[in-house]
Amino acid sequence: MSGTSPVHRREPRLAAGRARALGLATRGTTNPNRLRRVDRWIIGTQAARLRGVPAPLVVDLGFGSSPITTVELYERLARVVPDVRVVGLEIDRDRVEAAASAAHPPRLAFTHGGFELAGLRPVLVRALNVLRQYEAAAVGPAWASMLERIAPGGLLVEGTCDEIGRRACWFAIDGSRAASTEAGTVVRPGTPGPLWEFSPQSWPGGTTLTLAAHLPSLSRPSEIAQRLPKSLIARNVPGEDVHALLTSFDDAWMRMAPRAVFGPRQRWVAAVEAMRADGWPVRGTVRRWRLGEVTVAWPPTRAGAATATVSG
Repeated sequence: MSGTSPVHRREPRLAAGRARALGLATRGTTNPNRLRRVDRWIIGTQAARLRGVPAPLVVDLGFGSSPITTVELYERLARVVPDVRVVGLEIDRDRVEAAASAAHPPRLAFTHGGFELAGLRPVLVRALNVLRQYEAAAVGPAWASMLERIAPGGLLVEGTCDEIGRRACWFAIDGSRAASTEAGTVVRPGTPGPLWEFSPQSWPGGTTLTLAAHLPSLSRPSEIAQRLPKSLIARNVPGEDVHALLTSFDDAWMRMAPRAVFGPRQRWVAAVEAMRADGWPVRGTVRRWRLGEVTVAWPPTRAGAATATVSG
């Protein structure tokens, strides 16, 4: 959008609208299959969480000008969790009205809402490409608003991807670690103040960051930095955790260049194994890494140099 657009003329704020929906309308751009990488991760890592409750509710926040990615989310989840319910939320009422024809009540619905989640209590919230337009200072309050309303034991998935879904990064925040108090303030057990006093960078536990990419088109892992979540974009500079992570990943990628003869997937897996051996808190197994993913605990506290060798 041009610099004269409403989004850039005023500072975005988490203000309540006419129907108490928190947030601002996004640009609304979307494409079929754009969110396939995050959906695949949700299914592969969170199916047990969803199956743990009857008729689990999933909210897709800010589905945009087309409901296609919400429909895809429902169809993908329904294959592994048949009784799942998915609700697409949009702060733009015209978009909600336009999406009505894609609904399949009661399993798939669309309604008006923002960071307050329209009063729903979902087990999982997918908020992709929603906070990209906001100032970094707005991320904490947005997280707080969503985590206050998420169901006990729930998860918030928040991040960004490119227009065709080849590069993606997202945080996964465990909602079970947050506790609600009065006046819409959310506090974390053992912390001195409101949730929004804490940034995602210093969030105490229960958070991971996942990087995902289409490997055949990837020259080096740090290319994914273009799609870092809003709270990390300005922090990709020397001295910051995310910069150190990406720099180390690039270094591991270069060291594993000989594996390229076996294809980019083998090179990626070898680089991730090298990262783990170097002390980075890498989660998961080769089964997920082969998909072009890597998940790390956040913040990524690095252990001492490991002595394990990189396996074939």
